[in-house]
Amino acid sequence: MEALRLEGIGKRYGRKPILEGVSLSVRPGEVYALAGPNGSGKTTLIRLVTGLAFPSQGRALLLGEDVHKNPRARRHLGAVVEAPAAFYPYLTGRENLRMHAYLAGVKEEGRLAEVLARLRLLAVADQKVGGYSLGQRQRLGLAAAILHRPKVLVLDEPTSGLDPEGVELVHGLLKEQAQEGVAVLLSTHHLQEVARYAHRVGILGGGRLLDEVALSGREAYRLEAEPLEGALALLKTLPQVAAVRLQGGAILFEGSPEGVLQALLREGYRVRALHPQRFDLMAYYQERVKHA
Repeated sequence: MEALRLEGIGKRYGRKPILEGVSLSVRPGEVYALAGPNGSGKTTLIRLVTGLAFPSQGRALLLGEDVHKNPRARRHLGAVVEAPAAFYPYLTGRENLRMHAYLAGVKEEGRLAEVLARLRLLAVADQKVGGYSLGQRQRLGLAAAILHRPKVLVLDEPTSGLDPEGVELVHGLLKEQAQEGVAVLLSTHHLQEVARYAHRVGILGGGRLLDEVALSGREAYRLEAEPLEGALALLKTLPQVAAVRLQGGAILFEGSPEGVLQALLREGYRVRALHPQRFDLMAYYQERVKHA
């Protein structure tokens, strides 16, 4: 069973559609990143998933339970939606977390110290949150989100406001959470960093899911052939080839290089170079959004 599943979910404000018919799923142990330009609907989608907003159509399921019809479904959820998360400024970081632990029913001794240490907050744990930096409050929000060992973790721009060290810390934490079996859904602009550990990326544009890119096991190739436009058109007809596009005077594609080479030579094209190339998520994203 998917840990998180969206079925044709949409949101309108009056006559204005913000999201339309978005369907996706996240399995346990998987990191799913949402990418898209500002205004594409990422935060609205996160709010729908976490039950902070109600859909105009479709539904959101957490471990098979409808988030909006059964609020108890959220017991499986850890989330940071507003950045940074809201805390009582007159209480210390440890006191704020202790309140979260009480509300979530966390009775495990030492869990507070464990998450404070993991988010590198022990040094400021007994200082009032009102004196925390933006990055410290952001990390405290993540500590609260993972405190009760959720099965689904949903984060809206979790590295916003963090310095490079903090960004690496958060990416490492999300990777660890997935390795422990947690389903992770996050919105992000940091595609290059996320590509190192995410399993899939959903590209939003104009309130729709434009594409879903599987990152694990992708094999991309760079082809230089003449005439270039003809070779491009030919590759687009081959069933064993996907994600064909021009970049820097060459053709990038995914699929069987042997099949491509045979097809080109058979049709009389001149092949100057054909070699593996690491899949460039950022370039693919920019191309996909540009033609949305």
